[in-house]
Amino acid sequence: MIYNEKIAFETAAHLLQINAIKLEPKNPFTWASGWKSPIYCDNRLALSFPKVRDYLTDAIAQQVTALYGSDVTIAGVATGAIGIGALVAQKLNLPFVYVRPEPKKHGRQNQIEGVVQEGQAVVVIEDLISTGMSSLNAVTAIEAAGIEVLGMIALFSYGFSVAENNFKEAAVQLYTLSDYNHLIEHATATATIEKEQQETLVNWRKDPASWKP
Repeated sequence: MIYNEKIAFETAAHLLQINAIKLEPKNPFTWASGWKSPIYCDNRLALSFPKVRDYLTDAIAQQVTALYGSDVTIAGVATGAIGIGALVAQKLNLPFVYVRPEPKKHGRQNQIEGVVQEGQAVVVIEDLISTGMSSLNAVTAIEAAGIEVLGMIALFSYGFSVAENNFKEAAVQLYTLSDYNHLIEHATATATIEKEQQETLVNWRKDPASWKP
């Protein structure tokens, strides 16, 4: 769900500008899943650009406060959202933890790194939502520790229906700064992509698993 339309378009513009999101309808990428895709997204690149980093941090921080108040702990999903999550927590002067995909194999075998007590409320920060399964895995780990998850805020979502269904089934509230629809609308309006390429990008999102260039 988009919380602010203006921020959605501005976020898309920033991520395109620094090549955190690349659109290549004619030369598609291959994802780790084996899917062919005309889009590739690596929002971690934003950490290397101070102005973009500050914009994204401020935007998420404002939404955390507006949606969930100021008595929360920020939890970043490893590894992509550790950086932006920590920046948001610093901006709001809030505690920060991060959640591993699975518990460590040695030492204290933590999955949640940092201090968060049972009964506390957490807002989860994520960098990218595709199917949503890895993000929801972090939620499961937090809740298993007796900690309440108020919701999740992510930088960007592909807007797959499978993700929407997964979050609905898990009863987790998801907001994103931007998403695929706003990205394509911005890219088309600014002539970043041509009309024919827009159609390719729209068709890919309908059935990404079986799409072929």
